[in-house]
Amino acid sequence: MKIGIIGTGYVGLTTGTCLAELGHDVTCVDNDPKKLEKLQAGKSPIFEPGLEELMAKNSQAGRLTFTADIKPVIAASEVIFICVNTPPKKDGHADLKYVEHVAREIAEGINGEYKVIVDKSTVPVKTAEKVYETIKRYSRPDAQFDVVSNPEFLKEGTAVQDTLEPDRIVIGVDSKRAEAVMLACYQPLIDKTHAPVKITSVKSAELIKHGANTFLATKISFANLIAQTCEAVGADALEVLEAIGLDERIGSQFLKPGIGFGGSCFPKDIAAYKKTLEVLDLNPDFIEAIEALNEEARNRFIHKIEKELWVLDGKRIAVLGLTFKPNTDDIRNAPALTIIKKLQLDGAKIITYDPQGMGNAQQELSDIEYATDPYDAIKSAEALVICTEWDEFKKLDLDKIKSLMATPIIFDGRNIFNPKQMAEKGIKYFGVGR
Repeated sequence: MKIGIIGTGYVGLTTGTCLAELGHDVTCVDNDPKKLEKLQAGKSPIFEPGLEELMAKNSQAGRLTFTADIKPVIAASEVIFICVNTPPKKDGHADLKYVEHVAREIAEGINGEYKVIVDKSTVPVKTAEKVYETIKRYSRPDAQFDVVSNPEFLKEGTAVQDTLEPDRIVIGVDSKRAEAVMLACYQPLIDKTHAPVKITSVKSAELIKHGANTFLATKISFANLIAQTCEAVGADALEVLEAIGLDERIGSQFLKPGIGFGGSCFPKDIAAYKKTLEVLDLNPDFIEAIEALNEEARNRFIHKIEKELWVLDGKRIAVLGLTFKPNTDDIRNAPALTIIKKLQLDGAKIITYDPQGMGNAQQELSDIEYATDPYDAIKSAEALVICTEWDEFKKLDLDKIKSLMATPIIFDGRNIFNPKQMAEKGIKYFGVGR
């Protein structure tokens, strides 16, 4: 099939590349000249394991191309995926101006051939209605199209695997014709993986992504509530949560305490869902509690550092990890940024290291040093703060850490080390809920 992808962020670029891998003829559209130059040169503008190699393979095969010219892509494509950014407004509402702009461009480029327009971006319920109305208003009278919802469930760091080996495919349609086209689009993937396909109404599909992310954020905030309780009474949150997670009705995934969730999805999506509840005159208190617990997780961690180190002014503190999670270069809403900025306000001198996030961090942080490796960051530090659970941090030589630091104190925001082992090494250790 001929497929158009509008927008080449994490979702658009991964989706387009993987659809090309399935054998489709995919053209990705982006209006950022610098990004487009990289894409056309075979370079991914984002760090995502396996993505650049897959881009190169399908570009060389002629199945994947990149352009800034949207109208020919709209005219030629059977399926058009809208994968543009939907950032939060100050009040928490999703800003849909990019979606609306693309809908108008689609309307202007659409011809008399039937098209399926796919909302792939995470959007509030009823967005598809507005997209349909916009295209209908600005397109030619003989335009034939349907708007469907096809939420993505990829995770940064494993996005390619999540797309090519999905645990489910959700297709929200209100017509049999659109359903047939979408099933044809995903048939190679269905045949290969036997992934369950859930056909729903468009409105149901739009609610599924916000509902899923809100539930996962709930598990993280619940884990941090348990961690607070354990710290208050001297229990171990990892023991408690491991046993809770053994209940098959609950499960262990995302049931881990730490310094809270970040990234581009959870904070934005639960805020947007909260606004949806408010618009529908439904009680948003549950969402507000999730957000409050997430913020409190960071604040409590910062307080531990301030309490132990007493006066932070002039003290050298090493921070390992800047990205909101490992295996990505994404620092959006990363807990590390909040923690670093607060420590800087207290006068601390920050030196940091992250395997992929330092380039992006330089646009957000000022007056900090960037180390060449973890040990370079730790050298002469009066405290080590761990904010991201990169595998290479888990393998650090603890004896070397102790010998390099001015005072061996570790604040582990991701619980990657064992408190008993820290004590045996003579390192003062603070985890979360330990």
